[in-house]
Amino acid sequence: MKVIGIGNAIVDVICKISEDFLTKNNLTKSTMKLVGEEEFKKLLSNLKIEETVSGGSIANSIVGLAQLSNEVGFIGKINDDELGNSYEQGLKKEKVNYFYSKKKESLPTGTCLILITPDSERTMCTFLGIAGNINEKDIDISAIKSSQITFLEGYLWDDGDPQKAFEEAIQSSNKVAMSLSDKFCVDRHKSNFFNLVKNKLDVTFANEQEILSLIDAKNFKDVILFGKNLGKLLVITRGEKGSVAIYKNDVIEYGIQKNLNIVDLTGAGDLFAAGFLHGYINNLSLKECLGKGTELSSKIIQKIGARLS
Repeated sequence: MKVIGIGNAIVDVICKISEDFLTKNNLTKSTMKLVGEEEFKKLLSNLKIEETVSGGSIANSIVGLAQLSNEVGFIGKINDDELGNSYEQGLKKEKVNYFYSKKKESLPTGTCLILITPDSERTMCTFLGIAGNINEKDIDISAIKSSQITFLEGYLWDDGDPQKAFEEAIQSSNKVAMSLSDKFCVDRHKSNFFNLVKNKLDVTFANEQEILSLIDAKNFKDVILFGKNLGKLLVITRGEKGSVAIYKNDVIEYGIQKNLNIVDLTGAGDLFAAGFLHGYINNLSLKECLGKGTELSSKIIQKIGARLS
């Protein structure tokens, strides 16, 4: 198997909203907020659902890789409930090997409300449910060992059981990649993430905000210097400034595609990672990897949701 992902198994519920909705509900645009089940239900009660998808950041990347004809797998914790069943079937339909045996749990399957404003920005409210309770017993070691790369999700990291699950997976992996996921995650787990990036990961995906926060940098020159000294592959998306891959003394930049009809930024980073990893596991150059990431992220932002097809 080429890549196995470990992440939050979350059913994405996609809704279009007005700017007022964010203000009324005290939500900060373009961030991810963790909410309880009651708040989740209250938010959803006033909305029209556009689409539901078997999501979660890493799952989106893994599906993208599957759609590019790579053999891939995913580990994520779900409940044996209606949403859990639909989650599992949704991944299998996309030809993703699902390495988790669901059972009856005390918490329901996780759900993420993706709120899209008219400017195409997305704001997320996530009720993790059972997804955030992943532990080392949930990790399929044989699946990890048989994969070229294990792809981890920063959203999933938390002290206790999830941390043990990460450590279990890292110890058995051939190579490890991770997405820092969100500035909120970086700020919350800065010392742990810094340790992972410096000592445990072979490939780190981050956006500019996340990496600046992680290393307390004042400007992007500091990031490039950090990347060169790191000695591991650091891949950074920079919005309108394109993307950069830094490996030792190599700094490769790639621009954005112009004149796109942007409708929804959901999954842009996830599909960028999918495209990049597709290039990486198929021995393309770093420039070509950035190009494939840019191609996929450019396609996904011109449609609703995080699925290319």
